[in-house]
Amino acid sequence: DPIRKLGKEVPSDLANLKNAGIVKLCIPGILAIQMPRFTTYNNAQNEIDQLNKTLNSFMWNRSEGHEVLNSFPFLIVCDDSHFTSASLRNFLWVAFTRCNPSHDIYGVNEFTENKHWGCRGPLIIDARIKPHHAPPVEKDPAIEKRIDRLFEKGGSLFGKI
Repeated sequence: DPIRKLGKEVPSDLANLKNAGIVKLCIPGILAIQMPRFTTYNNAQNEIDQLNKTLNSFMWNRSEGHEVLNSFPFLIVCDDSHFTSASLRNFLWVAFTRCNPSHDIYGVNEFTENKHWGCRGPLIIDARIKPHHAPPVEKDPAIEKRIDRLFEKGGSLFGKI
């Protein structure tokens, strides 16, 4: 059967990975793995190497391990797996705005062959907030309340949007 079946729930063996926090399902085939805050790229490399060893060991030392990881081809390392997995919008925002492809892409059992990079297990993207990132934009409830009045019946923007 050439079609891969994507995982739809967090495998129990991956629920509490060593040196990682909570693992959550984002969408079928994609897991968010909460890890400690990013500090430096040297530390990140060590943390991802440890995660890679754990996942690689799981993948090759358990009869069902390869099949389980095969059903999750994409792993996102993040600061908050609850937020990342809460919606498709959150997943896309975290995965693709907090990642520098030249620095933050890894893979389980990665290799280079004929100058081409690849991995035999899941692709891992380190999408944790880095020190050079701008702080997150958060809504101010007081301002939101003042703006909402403009859209209510009798407000200057009622029925415009």
